[in-house]
Amino acid sequence: MPVGLFRVCLLVITAIVNHPLFFPKENGTVPENTEEIIQKMKEREESLRLEQLRLEQEIADQEATQKALEKAAVVVEESKEEKVRWDMWTALSMVIFLLIELWRQDFQEGNWQDIGGEEDDMAVLGKAFKGVALPDKAVLASFYEKRILGTTGDMARMREMVEGFADDLLEALRSVCNRDADMEVEDCMGVGSMYENWRVRKPFVCDLIVPFAPPEPYCFRCQTWCSGDSFPPDEQGYGTIKVCKADEDATGCICDKTKLGEDMLCLLHSQVSSTRPSSEMEDLLCFKNTQYLDADQVMKWFQIAVTKAWNRISHKYEFDLSFSLLDSPGALKIKFKSGKSIAFNLTPVVQYENSDVYFISHFPRSSLAADIPSSTHWFLTFAVYERRFIQLVSKTLPANACHVSCLQILSFLHGKQCSLTGPSGLTNYHLKTVLLHLLQARPSQDWAPEKLEARLQDMLKFLEKCLHEKKLYHFFIGNGKVPAELGFPIVFQRAEPLNLFRPFVLRRNIYRKMVDTFHEMLRNMSALINEYTVHIPLAHTNGIRKEPL
Repeated sequence: MPVGLFRVCLLVITAIVNHPLFFPKENGTVPENTEEIIQKMKEREESLRLEQLRLEQEIADQEATQKALEKAAVVVEESKEEKVRWDMWTALSMVIFLLIELWRQDFQEGNWQDIGGEEDDMAVLGKAFKGVALPDKAVLASFYEKRILGTTGDMARMREMVEGFADDLLEALRSVCNRDADMEVEDCMGVGSMYENWRVRKPFVCDLIVPFAPPEPYCFRCQTWCSGDSFPPDEQGYGTIKVCKADEDATGCICDKTKLGEDMLCLLHSQVSSTRPSSEMEDLLCFKNTQYLDADQVMKWFQIAVTKAWNRISHKYEFDLSFSLLDSPGALKIKFKSGKSIAFNLTPVVQYENSDVYFISHFPRSSLAADIPSSTHWFLTFAVYERRFIQLVSKTLPANACHVSCLQILSFLHGKQCSLTGPSGLTNYHLKTVLLHLLQARPSQDWAPEKLEARLQDMLKFLEKCLHEKKLYHFFIGNGKVPAELGFPIVFQRAEPLNLFRPFVLRRNIYRKMVDTFHEMLRNMSALINEYTVHIPLAHTNGIRKEPL
């Protein structure tokens, strides 16, 4: 009990002693500590406010970024949908284009040469013929007899004379050449209008081609645009000629195309045999540092060889021989003491495999030479097959058929027009190609001599159609209807048709000149024909009506 009272008293005394009112000076630091605490609390509050503002700004930025991402996602989604729609339209357009292209190719394969089969088809052509009338049959017959037949009677004698001299010149050429190092020259062949009997304009010029081959052990490997090799569109119709050894693969060994390394050796070729001296290839008339035959080198070699050959046999003849054109390998002119002269072309060519298709180095009197991409590109000529085709078809035509007469008249009129207005892109070869197409399309009886006027109209209308469409296809290339009797190479029959007017598509000035010359020829046709026609009594022309084309 006393202990309990003592504890209570001790507790009361302790409480009274520790009360702050009894010792105010000792507890004077309490207010100062309170102000410091309040100041720290304000600073803390300010920092918290700044932190809150920062967090609010970050939240606002995140919300803006989120909205931008959502908007971008919407744009991407819309663009994807638009792209899908665009891709669908593009695919549909491509399908339509392919269908049209397939239809066009099928149409070409089946009908590209079936012109002239229907008279109604011809009726829609000939817009340029409005107001133009061909002379009647009597005037045409008189014109042909006087102007054409009267000037072509001596062609046979000229051909015989030129061929005999060319054979003698080539024989002398072989004798002056080194048989072990120089090219081997074969017999010449006559091609072109002089040997197809339709040349009408003077001076008469014989075109002879001379095949040549490299000396042993070399051979020519020919590559064309339709043989699987890649050729640009502007090089269609051309090919290259590679000079290699007879036992060498045309594609070459892989060691020529791959670096084997210093420690590896090809088992087929040594380093010495795989690398040919540049001088050796140049002696074989190749382009510098290549194995491809150079047309310019061939021209120089042939001109030098012809000059040496003429020096050997010149004492046998009483005339002079000279080159009429220096940019053609064999444009020769015979000059007699009487002042007369005879021109002929002796052009070196390379045979394509075992066919009568030839790579020709230069085209005399032709603008095609300016279009050759390079001197290693050679143009292919089908002149031998063209001559054979005309001879083959002529056997099935009526007597005195008018096909050659049509070509002669057109060639004469075109030549006269060019002499008045200047040359154009249209050539006699284009006129000949038109005739070849019509010969294949028209029945044999349509070429009877009395149908000269109608067939002449067909040729002019067909030519106008080709000029309008800028399409005149090569007769042999891509033509699956070539007679099997000709033995024409199948690789060219299966090739895409070659448009002879393709060079004029981008050359608008030349194309415009060509069309203007053709239209001008139509307008001047009657005047040109009447100029060379004898007077025909009126009684001969009564009952013959001039029908406009």
